[in-house]
Amino acid sequence: MWQYIGTLNTIIATMSTPKIIAYLKPTCGWSQGVRAVLRKYDLPFEDRDIINDPLQRQQMIEKSGQMLSPCVEINGRMLPDISGEELEAWMLSNGIVSPNNRAPDAPINQPCAHEMPESAPVNFKQG
Repeated sequence: MWQYIGTLNTIIATMSTPKIIAYLKPTCGWSQGVRAVLRKYDLPFEDRDIINDPLQRQQMIEKSGQMLSPCVEINGRMLPDISGEELEAWMLSNGIVSPNNRAPDAPINQPCAHEMPESAPVNFKQG
């Protein structure tokens, strides 16, 4: 969000820091992706643990209207069940951040380990 301060001849644009509350699991791949994107842009955020704190999970459900995570609230706008990749795209398209060339320090579109597909053995039929 931009705020313009100045006189007729001078305009100074300042970008305000967004208020971000992230409802995340401690070790989930999706949650790690959200954290990685927020670190990439040096954005301060409240990291709310929805696994070890049932009150945080309940608040997330009440605010988002659903039970899936991660959920990220930016300046009062809830983004439910969002990946790091989706979060980055939303923030760029809404002017929350400007593009940068830094690489995230973790994958930003990866499921939790228990949601990864297991490799199945290949069985051939003899005909």
